[in-house]
Amino acid sequence: MNNKKVVDKVKTNWPVMVLLILGLSTIVFPLYMAVVIAFKQPSEMTNSISGILSLPSKWSLDNFTQAMEVTDFWRSLGNSVLITVVTVVLCIVLHSLLGYAIGRNRAHSKFYKLVYLFVVSGMFVPFAILMMPLAKQTAEMGLANWAGVIILYVVFYMPMNVLLYSGYLVNIPIALEEAARVDGASTWRTYWKVIFPIMKPMHATVAIITALAVWNDVMTPLVIMSGTGQNTLPLAQLNFQTQFGTNYNLAFASYLLALIPILIFYVICQKHIINGVVNGAVK
Repeated sequence: MNNKKVVDKVKTNWPVMVLLILGLSTIVFPLYMAVVIAFKQPSEMTNSISGILSLPSKWSLDNFTQAMEVTDFWRSLGNSVLITVVTVVLCIVLHSLLGYAIGRNRAHSKFYKLVYLFVVSGMFVPFAILMMPLAKQTAEMGLANWAGVIILYVVFYMPMNVLLYSGYLVNIPIALEEAARVDGASTWRTYWKVIFPIMKPMHATVAIITALAVWNDVMTPLVIMSGTGQNTLPLAQLNFQTQFGTNYNLAFASYLLALIPILIFYVICQKHIINGVVNGAVK
């Protein structure tokens, strides 16, 4: 009888249901609009609400083909993949090392505490302040290319990633490192053989956050790589915007094409995060 009352209460929890529906609509509706506009022809675009929400009269991939030609899709995709992959790998390796050094020494060392505060304070510096000095410095150093963009990304995302890694180390018992030292392992070997594998869930988290930010960023490549002929996907998609208007059909088709690779990467890393959380809870 009590179980029936509990079930009835769950079924009549309308406030939660309304919030879930509203939250879902903020995702489904923009995605629906992107898909519909991407498949529509320019002649089908109207100012009326019914015309905007209606399905295409003919489902065709012509917009996607034209979008790939306008953005030089495969070359731009290659640049985006290169920059994203290299940035993610460097962030995981370098930021985890720095996070480990700070996390293990911050509690009993003023120097590491100051280093931690200095690094984390970088999150509060707006990009607009750094934009012009960075553009000038990278040009003078010969880094006005994808290599310079990668270096800047590694620096930009260091504060957040170090914050995550140093915080995650609190959950890793220091007894594991002490046991490794008793067995004769050096600090370097202990980190790579013991600590680095344990931080796999955090590696996946950092990879997702960094990859999403790098993949969708347009300002850094625009400032650093502008005029070099090397475009990332977000930078190439600016071709759809002119002083006379925007070709929304081709633009949304290009957005959907750019969404597929990062969506696959997100789904894969999300599984690793869930598995890591579950395994940690069981242990």
